[in-house]
Amino acid sequence: MSRRTEQHPDLTDPRIGAPFFSTWRVGSPERQQRTVEAIARTWERRAWPARDLLAYHVYAGQDGSTLMHYSQWTGEHAYESFVKAHRQERVDEIDTAVPGIERVGLGRYRRYRSRERAVGDARVPELIVTVRVEFEVAERREEWVDLVVKALDDDPEGNTGLVSAHFHLSTDGGHVLNYAEWESADDYERALAAPASEMWERVRTYPGVKGSVGGRYRHALGLVPG
Repeated sequence: MSRRTEQHPDLTDPRIGAPFFSTWRVGSPERQQRTVEAIARTWERRAWPARDLLAYHVYAGQDGSTLMHYSQWTGEHAYESFVKAHRQERVDEIDTAVPGIERVGLGRYRRYRSRERAVGDARVPELIVTVRVEFEVAERREEWVDLVVKALDDDPEGNTGLVSAHFHLSTDGGHVLNYAEWESADDYERALAAPASEMWERVRTYPGVKGSVGGRYRHALGLVPG
């Protein structure tokens, strides 16, 4: 069966071959909560759909209108099999409970590298921040990520509230998605307000970056095989 978990996902699990992120627009905080509850009911009343699905997590956007979905698959073939056999019945039940959900799209990725939490760090992040950075040339993405990780490592005091950061490369070659765990929203605001170092200026002015967009979320639902 499917069961809920309060634990945040481990994005560094070596079994993950196909991490997927997607967004739903639901319109209001009340509908956010109703949709999360509908997802939970729909999944908990059914068997876990595939052993190649390691976990499925849902996040409520601070904008009061969006939900972000993160699923961990061993490979894309496993997801395609799920779509053929199990996805539609779940979608139909959720849409019956909360009509009018707008599904914005599915992003397929591979994790490139992470700034992992320190050994023994048991903090539970209150804030999840995602930043999607668009690139003109796919080959420049890895160098940019390496630069970001170096900037983080060179300024540990300026990022004391950062629990971890995980950088994913889109399989279409267009962008990087950073999933960062912060201890609190205040910690994130302090990091944003801090003076930019020379290294961070290099990150922000890196050639080939077309633009970026971010989102702030709280972990709303975790589902794992049970």
